Amino acid sequence: VVSAAKLPILNPNEFYLWKMRLKQYFLMTDYSLWEVILNGDSPVPTIVVKGVIQPIGHTSAEQKLARRNELKARGTLLMALPDKHQLKFNSHKDAKTLIEAIEKRFGGNIETKKVQRTLLKQQFENFTSSSSKSLDQIHDRL
Repeated sequence: VVSAAKLPILNPNEFYLWKMRLKQYFLMTDYSLWEVILNGDSPVPTIVVKGVIQPIGHTSAEQKLARRNELKARGTLLMALPDKHQLKFNSHKDAKTLIEAIEKRFGGNIETKKVQRTLLKQQFENFTSSSSKSLDQIHDRL
């Protein structure tokens, strides 16, 4: 049986689940890209000439591979975002800063986590009360 890994698309309400699925996706396809996302892998090769920093013209095979992995990881992360969020994150030039920005935006802080927890409790109460109450009582409660 052959199974193909499908890139998970971010649902802003389920960020941590998405991040876990994204890591699993990279484990199944190319784990080195996940390492690029976490650690960064593509410093711009430079040289100092007379006190001025200049980029190096020729690149080695390792540098080309690192740059290709960086671009592939960044592109995969951008594809995993819903269309309406892609423009917001397109300005990040490497995968590490991109995943940090996504975590900051969708990971939330303590207050948003409390609000989400309260909403989940309320939804659960509404769900469990549906078996013991009539439809009129449930509608009045909402």
